[in-house]
Amino acid sequence: MNPLLAAIRFLTIVPIPGHRGTAEADLARSVPYFPVVGLALGGLAAVVAWGLSLATPPLVAAAAVVLLLMVFSGCLHLDGLSDTADGFLSSRSRERTLEIMKDSHVGAMGVIAIVGVLLLKFAALASIPPARLWPAVLLMPLAGRAAIVVHLAVLPYARPDGLGSVFYQRRAGPAAVSSALLLAVVMLSVLGVRGLSLWAVWFGVTLGLAGYVRRKIGGTTGDTLGAVCEIIEVLPAVAIAVWPLNPVR
Repeated sequence: MNPLLAAIRFLTIVPIPGHRGTAEADLARSVPYFPVVGLALGGLAAVVAWGLSLATPPLVAAAAVVLLLMVFSGCLHLDGLSDTADGFLSSRSRERTLEIMKDSHVGAMGVIAIVGVLLLKFAALASIPPARLWPAVLLMPLAGRAAIVVHLAVLPYARPDGLGSVFYQRRAGPAAVSSALLLAVVMLSVLGVRGLSLWAVWFGVTLGLAGYVRRKIGGTTGDTLGAVCEIIEVLPAVAIAVWPLNPVR
């Protein structure tokens, strides 16, 4: 249970008593459980979204869900998105980009990235009919955290040290395969056969982002992992808002 507890501690603000799951070895073995945590968070958020869709207007429900997802993760991934945007959009060398990303100050590009992603999440969720809101919310955290695992599998680490280096102590390839399969099964379950189309889009965008990150800095960092999680979380909401995807009820 220690690797699972480590994943919960790292990815959420859920208080866990005791010291289980706090060792570096536990965190290194926690990667396969990232999608599991994402699915759990999505399930909780989906229940809340379902209740809100029955009791509140769509705009209120969408705003509450976006805030809830932020709270669940303690804004960890938004911080990575901000740092990544400041570095990547600075048009500097690889070394200077990494330096900018390490700076704790938030620049204009970081603010714009956060506002843009949150605005897109809100607009997409607010556009989804109430009966289809819960599938989107269920899939968002799962899709984002599964994308993190894929990036850990296909990209090297770009720094000699750092927070993300602990996840490279073990091979992430098998975890990436199981994460992708779990996402496919859940998408198929809640969206029917058309959910496989969404999975294909998820896979393509995730690999596309991996290629972009490799070109910019040669590999991933803790910040880029947070950024990809936030960006990929948008996909299910936008897809269900735009495509005629009919969830299983």
